[in-house]
Amino acid sequence: MMRQERDPLGVRNVPSEAYYGIQTVRAMENFPVSGIREPPGMIAAYAVIKKAAALTNMEAGVLDPQRGNAIVAAAEEIIAGNYADQFPVDVYQAGAGTSFNMNVNEVIANRALEILGRPRGNYAFLSPNDHVNLGQSSNDTFPTASHIAIIKEAQYLDTVLAGLAAALEKKGDAFALLPKSGRTHLMDAIPVTLGDEFYAYSAAVRRAAGRIRERRDGLLEVAIGGTATGNGANAPAGYREKVISTLRSLTGLEIVPAGNSFEALQSLSQMGAFSSSLKEFSLELIRIANDLRLMNSGPLSGLGEISLPPVQPGSSIMPGKFNPVMAECGDMIAFQVIGNDTAVTMAVQAGQLELNVMAPLIVHNILSSVSLLTCYLPVFTVQCIDGIAANEERLSQNAGTNPVLATLLTPKIGYLKAAEIAHESRVTQRPVRDLAVGKGILTKDEADKLFDLSAIAGNRYRRNRKQQI
Repeated sequence: MMRQERDPLGVRNVPSEAYYGIQTVRAMENFPVSGIREPPGMIAAYAVIKKAAALTNMEAGVLDPQRGNAIVAAAEEIIAGNYADQFPVDVYQAGAGTSFNMNVNEVIANRALEILGRPRGNYAFLSPNDHVNLGQSSNDTFPTASHIAIIKEAQYLDTVLAGLAAALEKKGDAFALLPKSGRTHLMDAIPVTLGDEFYAYSAAVRRAAGRIRERRDGLLEVAIGGTATGNGANAPAGYREKVISTLRSLTGLEIVPAGNSFEALQSLSQMGAFSSSLKEFSLELIRIANDLRLMNSGPLSGLGEISLPPVQPGSSIMPGKFNPVMAECGDMIAFQVIGNDTAVTMAVQAGQLELNVMAPLIVHNILSSVSLLTCYLPVFTVQCIDGIAANEERLSQNAGTNPVLATLLTPKIGYLKAAEIAHESRVTQRPVRDLAVGKGILTKDEADKLFDLSAIAGNRYRRNRKQQI
């Protein structure tokens, strides 16, 4: 069963049971690209905008209450999660999100018609363009919906990052008194504690989370009210201020109008900045995951300083082998987020004159990155970080026989003579401490004090360890 609808290109058949309309049908034909549709958060954000616009237009007297209230009711049903199958437009679509904006307009229009007891497709009475889209353009609504959807999705990410940082700090507490050989350039260096390393990981996560929050808050500035080019054409007087006030009430977000409505359409740099913050965290995640893999390596032929939880068999051919799979997955997640950000970066710079039409690609990649991180990080925290155990014997042995401990002799004998001691320690496999006592450089008591690993790696710097970002 089909119904006929008309648009500027002509007449097309639309499935009778569909709430979407002719422009959605064209988008389905034009962009059968990925099979990926806009996520529920983006659909809900767009429906909130349509509700706010209808309420504003009714208050301004440019939309009658009969049609306006039906539009509001239809939008509320979509916000509640209904009709999700009526949004088939691919995320790779017409520039500026025109296809998806019209998809939303058509679904709301046809559901509103149904609420009013009229047949779907009766656009002469209630139009997707003239009524649902009144005072709006894809050019200002799509970026605004993108901002709202990203902010909403990123709120949970903040909780997830706080949980990861807390788990890393808890391990720092557990390992605070375990000296180990430090490494710079992957070569032995002055001892630290295993706790120092985990406290630093926690601080890095907190710092990255702070940048994500800061750039997320930049998205509270929205473009709505600028309509097609930023000058607010076809919007009633006072529309921008009122619709933003209504959006603030409906979303619970401290949304504010763009400082310059023309810039808000030309530039999508705020979304680019937020994407960059996800990339910056991902760089830290890769570094941390790779450190864990290195410290876990072995257990015989690698560093073997820690043990990551064995969560699944690591080989189909080698029995008893367990791999650092959670950290490996973390790397892959982070690589994908960085790839998403690269696409966002290219899209942000692609704006031309009064509009950047690449918003659909930008929001798709950002929401994909947020989803990957929010789904993965809680599992990484529980399945990996919480179960890390220290190999105390290995840590102590490596730290105590580290030739770089000769550094501690330099104030007494100078750099060159200390270098000779370090070289002799490496060649003879004798600890620097024993060589210093044997050569009469230190008494036994002096050596015991100078080479006390807990003092070297711990108490001198304890006040700086649990740095809160």
